[in-house]
Amino acid sequence: MKKTKILAAAACAALLAFGLFGCGGNDAKSESKSDAKSDAPAVQTENLRFVTGGESGTYYAYGNVLGQYATNGDYNVNVSALSGNGSQANIQALEDGDADIAFCQSDVLAYAYEGTNLFDGAPYKDFSIVADLYQEQVQIVTCDPSIKTVADLAGKTVSVGAAGSGVYFNALDVLGVYDLTLDDINPVYQSFADSADSLKDNKIDAAFIVAGAPTTAITDLSTTKTAYLVSMDDAHVDELMAISPYYSKAVIPADTYGLEGPVTTVSVGAVVIANNSVSEDAIYNFTKSLFDGQENNADAHAKYKELVIEDAAAITSVPYHPGAAKYYEEQEIEVGK
Repeated sequence: MKKTKILAAAACAALLAFGLFGCGGNDAKSESKSDAKSDAPAVQTENLRFVTGGESGTYYAYGNVLGQYATNGDYNVNVSALSGNGSQANIQALEDGDADIAFCQSDVLAYAYEGTNLFDGAPYKDFSIVADLYQEQVQIVTCDPSIKTVADLAGKTVSVGAAGSGVYFNALDVLGVYDLTLDDINPVYQSFADSADSLKDNKIDAAFIVAGAPTTAITDLSTTKTAYLVSMDDAHVDELMAISPYYSKAVIPADTYGLEGPVTTVSVGAVVIANNSVSEDAIYNFTKSLFDGQENNADAHAKYKELVIEDAAAITSVPYHPGAAKYYEEQEIEVGK
């Protein structure tokens, strides 16, 4: 009997020792994993200030969608979409250090880089391309059915865009091929939203609005008044494209605003640009989010449908940011081609 008790006690002691050893082994493994984890470099989330456009324009609405998708995804960037005052002001925000990325018209960014037109004698080159996202149509909107062509704007009160905006130069270009200058109209300088309000109140006869159609300002106007878009003829479109290669021919379908028929006009690219000081990793991750968002978030904004990766990488007037170029290279696309 004593022998049996002694054997049982010995067995229990052995099991207890084994259990303690096992527990000690688990503690060592846990400690080892903890140490390994603490030794791994922390992934830094970078904050990006994204200056877009006026709150009634496509830049602002689309920019918020892009920023939210990048921020909420696993991209290690926190993108804050901010309202802006047009392409020239957006470039100035980059230059002044008030923004990290920005929307800009393709013609205006070329002006900045070359030091012409809006930036005459004061070139700014410390920025680069992220992506050309979609085309912005030059839309000439009116509530006067008698204004059918650009030539009919002579003698009328016309909003030619906010002072210092790219719209202003687009208006000059379009008027110019019809042999009109600002002296031939009564120009006013208003934002998209202010132009729409002035049309509602019959304070102006027409307005130039350069944005991706459909544009909120025109859509809202159409809910209270009958709005029309002025069409350009092919001959003048070809003439303008020959003078300024930044333009492309564009056709706005009738169902965009419930028009009587399609409208022919010209367009420029809506481009995201970045300050060169922004890290390669941040721009790479943001660029990746643009195309991931198109696949996973396509219904969030209509402009996602117009994003074409080959077009996004095709700007030739300004270099691409190294982070963006890296992403396109991984997709076997060479930038600036």
